[in-house]
Amino acid sequence: MSALDYLTKIQEILERISIHEMDKIKAAAEIMAASIRNDGRVYMFGSGHSVIPVLDIFPRYGSFVGFFPLYDPRLMWFNVIGPGGARELLWLERQQGYAEVFLQSFPLEPRDCMLVFSHGGLNTVPIEIAIEAKKKGLKVICVSSLDNAQTAKRSHPSGKMLPDIADIAIDNCVPPEDALVDVGQLEKVAAGSTVAAVSVAMSLVAETASILAKTGKVPPTFVSPNVEGVAKDHLHHVYQAFTEFYYKRQEVVPK
Repeated sequence: MSALDYLTKIQEILERISIHEMDKIKAAAEIMAASIRNDGRVYMFGSGHSVIPVLDIFPRYGSFVGFFPLYDPRLMWFNVIGPGGARELLWLERQQGYAEVFLQSFPLEPRDCMLVFSHGGLNTVPIEIAIEAKKKGLKVICVSSLDNAQTAKRSHPSGKMLPDIADIAIDNCVPPEDALVDVGQLEKVAAGSTVAAVSVAMSLVAETASILAKTGKVPPTFVSPNVEGVAKDHLHHVYQAFTEFYYKRQEVVPK
């Protein structure tokens, strides 16, 4: 059964992450918690399908103020072809210089950190997001396929891939081709990187919260209104806390 084959392979990937990547996940969470404790931002970036773990970290139930997603509709497909299509996004994702322009809208500071998701770790925009963050003094964490980093041809002019730039490079433990299931043709089907990346993302959220809880300073947290005992205006206070968090810094004037 191909469905069972996929679930079995995903379970194996998650097991490898839990065995081999936990030390790096804990170290990354320490960096993220330190940023939040210092009123910094945990910036998060992904393009293409790698935006999914960013979307899933914040805002959503079980996450908290301190995470700052970097969304760019031009790097998120919402169509197959034409405007917002995959072909156009993939072209932009490989262009030099765009990340620097994009980040001019955000006041990156050394007390912040940057979490970048990219399965391949090859495309220009995520690499340059990491490079620009490092220039501003941020610690950089990435989640990608380290197998791909070892075997793929480097295409960025720096000669680097995303894991080369990151302070902590977490392996999603997914093979470079991403698709996992053989159905009797050359092309495999059913990708694994999204499940792996979201699992790592939620692990980072949990570990960061655990670290912050030890000091009694977990920021306002999104909670489902279906949870018994949650005040009706709880989410209002979370949105208000994020609004204050957002406007705490001066507006950035582009170069």
